[in-house]
Formats: sequence, structure tokens, C-alpha cells
Amino acid sequence: MSDGTGVATTDLERVGAELRTRDRFLLTAHEGPDGDALGSLLGMHHLLIALGKDSVMFLAAKEFPLPIEYRFLPLEEVFHEPPADMADRTVVFLDCGNIDRMPVDFLTNGDNFVINVDHHHDNTRFGDVNLVEVDASCTAEIVYDLAQLLGVEITKEMAAALYVGLITDTGKFMYENTKAHTHRVAAELIDAGVNVDDTYRRLYEHVPIEKLRLVSRALDKLMLHCDDRLVLTYITAEDYAATGAGEEMTEGVIDHLRSIEGTKVAAVIRDLGDRGRAARKVSLRSSEGDVDVSAIARRNGGGGHKRAAGFSTDLELDELISFLCDEVAAQLGS
Repeated sequence: MSDGTGVATTDLERVGAELRTRDRFLLTAHEGPDGDALGSLLGMHHLLIALGKDSVMFLAAKEFPLPIEYRFLPLEEVFHEPPADMADRTVVFLDCGNIDRMPVDFLTNGDNFVINVDHHHDNTRFGDVNLVEVDASCTAEIVYDLAQLLGVEITKEMAAALYVGLITDTGKFMYENTKAHTHRVAAELIDAGVNVDDTYRRLYEHVPIEKLRLVSRALDKLMLHCDDRLVLTYITAEDYAATGAGEEMTEGVIDHLRSIEGTKVAAVIRDLGDRGRAARKVSLRSSEGDVDVSAIARRNGGGGHKRAAGFSTDLELDELISFLCDEVAAQLGS
């Protein structure tokens, strides 16, 4: 709310005011973008276009191809290089807990005004203005709230993008971050034209056989550590070659691991090949919430949520497993 003089007094209002008064924007999200990063990116783009702004989206070329689940999203207009007028654009980071999660020089050199919109509890508030709503289920939900504040009509295209962020970051509305407001937002998006059945099928049922073969190999290599409280698997370059799957097809493998009875933390370790700056990527999930996996990820320059996080590393496999065991044991007090 304002202070009665028209001056914005909440972070939502401050960001809304910046979006109203500025003209040219570049939008981006964290590397290895998930459904919320992509959905909020597209949703904010539609919001700014509706306001009559000049908006472009940026994701590094190495992020493509996207995981198969997200390839139906209309991202053909995404830039892979900075626009010629980059110096004049306001940069909006979406779903990015810290600026190192988008390691692109022209975005991190400090020359542009930065708006930071996110919901991660460990966000470093790196923006010139920061809208970090840790109680929001996802960043897409915050973009929806901005649209409401600014009086922007939720079009069918915007609703479809935001719904992807909503459904993926809440685990199909099953995670503890799902609040009553989350369901109210979902209802409004459905009223705006979201095809729920089609979205669900595109996200969860259009699975190529190569991915199923990769999942099969990953599950066949399950390892239990730390008195069975840590379950993990390691996806190697050989696994990709044998199954014909790409690295982007690892999305969702970890959900099988986290469902194992008695597991506190699930981890998927995968080779990055020549796409990453480090040798391996580690995805973490906390099954019951009594281990904060974002704290583990931050120890290695990563981040995320208390129950879902990740990081990249050059540690050898044995060292990495030992590190994970030590961290899990320390948090559980044994």
C-alpha cells in the first residue's frame, strides 16, 4: 500500500512503479531454467508488452535444447546475445536466487538497473530493487500479483505461461509451498483460458522412449548412504550415449528417488559434458523437509529452496558422496 502521498511503500509497489516508468527491458532467469523460471519469464514478457513496453527475453544458447517437458512453450523470440541497445535496458531477473546463477558477463557487470523478482528464501537481494516474496509458491505467482497491481488483463497466453510455473513449482499443488492464494491464482488463470488437461499432458505425459531408458538406467544404479537416509544415482556420459537421451532428459528422475520410504535426501548427480563450467551437476530434494538442501547447495555456490536445490561441482564422485553424507548427517544431528 502507499503512504497516502502516492509513494510506493511495499516491494510489490516499488517494482510496479519501476515497470510503469521505465520503457525498455531485458528479462532473464537462472541457468538450467525450470518450469517456474520459464513460465515467469514468458509471463513477465506478456505483462510488459501489455503495458506498451519494449521487452526482450534472454537465455544463453547453452540452455537449449530445453528439457522436453518445456519445449511447447513459445520461446522462439528469446535472445541468445545482448541486443544492440543493451546499455539502455533495465534488466529483470526472474526466479534467480543470486546473480551467479546467470553467469553471463553482460548481465553481471553492474552497468544496468536491475530488478530482482523471486521467491527463494536464500535470495541475496542483488537488485537495485528487490521483490522477494518467500511465502509465494513460485515466481509466476508474484508476476500474477504484479499484473493485478498494474491493472494488466491476464490474457490466455500469459495465463498459460504462469500456470506452468505454478503447477511445476508446487509439484502439481502437492508441496507445502501451496497456499490458499496459490489455488485462487490457479482458478483465475484457468478462467483466463488455461487448458488444464493439455498443460498437464505436455508437462508430464509426452515422454520420449529415450528418457524412459535413461530413467531405467538411473534407477538401476541407486545407491543408499548415510544409514539409508541419502539415496542417489549418478548419470554418466555413457548413460546418455547408451540410451540416446540428452542431458535435458534428466528432468524428473529425482522424483522417483525422493519417494523411497525412509529417505531424507535424494540426489541425482549427472555429467555435464561440454555444456557446463563444472564437471557435474547435483540436484537435491528433501523428502520430509527436515533437511534444508538449499544450505547444502550454497556450500558449493548453488542455491534453491529448502526442499529442492542444486549446484555444480568439480568434486570427484567419492568426494562428492562423502560431502553429501557429512552434510545430511550434520543437519540430522548424527
